[in-house]
Amino acid sequence: MTDDEFARALETVLRDLRAQCSVQPDVREPEDDYQGVILWAPDGSGQGVGLGPGDSPAERLAGLADQVQDWAVEALWTEGESAVWPYCPWHPDSHPLTATVVEGAAVWVCPKGGQQVAPIGELPPR
Repeated sequence: MTDDEFARALETVLRDLRAQCSVQPDVREPEDDYQGVILWAPDGSGQGVGLGPGDSPAERLAGLADQVQDWAVEALWTEGESAVWPYCPWHPDSHPLTATVVEGAAVWVCPKGGQQVAPIGELPPR
């Protein structure tokens, strides 16, 4: 995957983060040879995210969304907020949605009922 493809995938996931997460990262390029970016939280902690291996762009996008979700849940918890992102419209504040691939598309789904909420990058504002 090229740098441009990674940048587009990251922007897609960050669009969802901006739509539904009160904590936003400071996105920085790493100082070493890490293939990705570092998401910095308000408390000064950072986590690297990058596109891992996958058979398709949708699988790589879902994997990136999963990494950003890990960052968001930790950042929300550290800020004393409900550590649920993205929120499930059927079960608010009980569990986050899961990033997965359905019929070749990267989507957010409810892990309890399996309902699709939105394609990754298209979460509605909360």
